Order: sequence, then C-alpha cells, then structure tokens
Amino acid sequence: MFEKDEAALRSLGAHITTEEIRQQPELWEDTLEIYRDNAASLEAFLARARALGGSRRTRVIFCGAGTSAYVSDTVVPYLRRVGDTDAFEFAAVPTTDIVSAPFSCVNPDDPTVMVSFARSGNSPESVAAVQAVSNIVKDVLFLTITCDPEGLLAQRDTGGDDALTLLIPQANDKGFAMTGSYSCMTLLAALIFGESPFAAKIAWVAAAAAMGRSVIEREQQIIDLVGRDFDRVAYLGSASLAGLAREAQLKVLELCAGKIATSFDTSMGYRHGPKSFVNAKTLVLCFVSNDSYTRRYDLDILNEIAGDQVACATVAVQQRTGNDYTGESFSFTSDLALPAPYLALPFAMFAQTVALNASVKVGNTPDTPSANHTVNRVVKGVVIHPL
Repeated sequence: MFEKDEAALRSLGAHITTEEIRQQPELWEDTLEIYRDNAASLEAFLARARALGGSRRTRVIFCGAGTSAYVSDTVVPYLRRVGDTDAFEFAAVPTTDIVSAPFSCVNPDDPTVMVSFARSGNSPESVAAVQAVSNIVKDVLFLTITCDPEGLLAQRDTGGDDALTLLIPQANDKGFAMTGSYSCMTLLAALIFGESPFAAKIAWVAAAAAMGRSVIEREQQIIDLVGRDFDRVAYLGSASLAGLAREAQLKVLELCAGKIATSFDTSMGYRHGPKSFVNAKTLVLCFVSNDSYTRRYDLDILNEIAGDQVACATVAVQQRTGNDYTGESFSFTSDLALPAPYLALPFAMFAQTVALNASVKVGNTPDTPSANHTVNRVVKGVVIHPL
C-alpha cells in the first residue's frame, strides 16, 4: 500500500488512511516539539495538580471513548511505574463509564485531574463527561489532549487556571479509523507524566520513529502475512501492551467492517477461556514486552499457542533484546530497549498496516469502511440524560 501511487490508493478507497499511517514517525517528532514548546505551561499545571490534594495524592484519571480510551489503557500501567506516584494516583476511566455511571467513577472528595483524550472532541460523551466531573468533584483540574482545534472539547477551554489544552493538529485523522491520533496522544501523555530525563525521551522518540519507518520499508512482510488463509485475528499483550492489543484488534474490526472476527486479551489471561477463539483460521499476534520479567509470560503464551498447532499462524511483534521469540515474528532492532508507550508507537504502525491490508483483502474501503453507515467517524445518536 505504501508503494502505490495516489490514483491506485483512491481506487481502493485507501488514500487517506494509508497516508495517515505512513506519516506517523514525523508526527511523533512533531509531538515531542509540542511537548517542548509547552514545557513552562505544563510545569505550572503539574505544580497546581500536585498541590490540589494537599497532603493527599491527587487522582489523575485518563479518559476517552473507544480508541481514545485505549490511549489511557496504554499509558496508565507505565505511569504507575515511572510517574510521580508520591503525588499522583493514576487511573484509566472511559468517558462512556463516566457519562453512564458517574458516581461509580469519581468521588466528590477526591482531588482530581481529568485528562481528556479525543481526536475531534465532538463525540457527545467528550463534553458530557467533563461536565459531569466538573459538577461532581469539588477540587478538579482539566487537561485536554486533542487533535481538532475547532472541536467542542478544545473550544470549551476558557483559559482559566483550572484547565490546560494541548493540541496535536497534524494528527487529526480524516479517515474513519484513528491512527496517528492514537499514537500521538499516547506519546504526549507519556512525555508529560513520565518522570524520565528529557534526554532519554528525545532518544526514545528518535528510536521509535526509526522503527516506524522500518514498518513502511518492510510492508511486504506484512502483506505476506495478511495473504494467508484466516478469518479471525487475536491480539495479545501485557500491561501497557494489553491496551495496545485492544486497539489493534479494533483496527481490524473497524477497517474490515466485521468481516474478520477479532479478539484481544492479556498474555496471561488468554488461557482462561478466551483461547477458545483460536481455530485453524486464526491469526494470533502477541506484542512482546521489553520488561524482562513480563516478557517471559508473553513468550510462554506464544510458545504454547504455536505448540498447540491449531492457529493459522502465531506471530510475535517484538524488539530484539536477546531473549526473543524464536518462531515467526515481526522484529525490530535498536540500540535502545524502548519503554512500553514508546514501543507501542511502531507496534501500532504494524497493527494499523495489518488492518489496512486486511481491509483491502476482504473487499472493503479503509477510508469509509462502514458501508451502511451504522458506525461513524464521530459517534452519533448518543442521548445525554440529565444528571
């Protein structure tokens, strides 16, 4: 797909999505600059956030719907290890849960920072969730990370001390599926709340971008994989990469309009029933962690499923570290072992490229995959009931 010209891609209904996948390494470099350019505002905001709880930790809830919720699932496990856990308690809370059951999600007396992720910020839940938290929680600050400057969520920021909005406008995907918006929002959140030195963050972004460009160069390997005889895809991962696994299966489900069945789980959880999904037409892909301990469990499930000799293929998506899966893999090499949210960036590009090629394979149009328009780029038909 990356080698086709625009006319060929337009004929497949894939020119928007293909370009939005392709441009991500440059977008990650731009996102690093957005972080750098907003350093002073972020430092002031985080100081207010730390002070919000007084002697208590401030609860930081990462919120979004669909893919934007999976950004939270990808970032939060990492931050529980490398974020400022003396000052903050990190949690992933979908906006859909906040809107439908707000008092199950937030406590009026908990000092809270609500981090909202949204591509457009125009989904009904986006603003409704912020309003619900504002009405319920006594001491609250709002950080919005969104890609559309004209979106309702971005426009809601009045410039007061209780709110900060960061925009990633180049990642405002025009295609149906979120691609660059997912990876860039994941990256920006990891940059903001991760406590690692800035020099390390620069190096990780550079390495992730190089890996992302290698996905483009090695697309034929993905095309060969997608060309196999399968009608089911299962994605697995652990900790932050379990959040990515959920996003990866959604990309296949969305772009193929359900013509390929999908499942996802954690590497450890898959044995507990969900593994029943695997048959002779199932492609199983596992994102392998760079944490040396967690990696053992990822390799265990890969070896187990391959040993069952049932699945169509069992494939590791991994960065080579020396303790690698020796079966079939899509492997990256780098001098730096990337932390999970940074590793998730090229891994996501791999998964998006799988979904893109699978969509074309089943005769769908990736840019507009829902032929009956029952699923839309921006969610419609949501009734927000009075709280």
